[in-house]
Amino acid sequence: MPIHGLATTGPGTTGIALACLLASWVPIACAGHTLWALVLGIVLLDLGGQAIHVVNQSLIFSTRPEAHGRLVGCYMLFYAVGSGLGAVASTAVYGLAGWPGVCALGLGLSLAALLFWAATLRAMPAQGA
Repeated sequence: MPIHGLATTGPGTTGIALACLLASWVPIACAGHTLWALVLGIVLLDLGGQAIHVVNQSLIFSTRPEAHGRLVGCYMLFYAVGSGLGAVASTAVYGLAGWPGVCALGLGLSLAALLFWAATLRAMPAQGA
């Protein structure tokens, strides 16, 4: 099955990707003990982040063909702003609490994203009803 097919199979893909993001912070936090934990954490973090990115772009391209350029432009603007804010926040937290603080920040933001996704999922009307 092509990646696009996996990305459009339903909201469960986003939940799995967010769970990967959340789970990635545990091995990343253990990076001081073993390099393999860091590698595992980075793989989970990248897998989750890329999956969410693909799902989001699939959603954009499944709506209003005449607005694709504007929608992608807005999405990428907010993606870049979020990346920049994350870099600033993690730098500040690292100065205050070191690596454990950065991992706690990542875990907290990942948990917030998962909870927000779950709340919006409950608010959505049932598909195919």
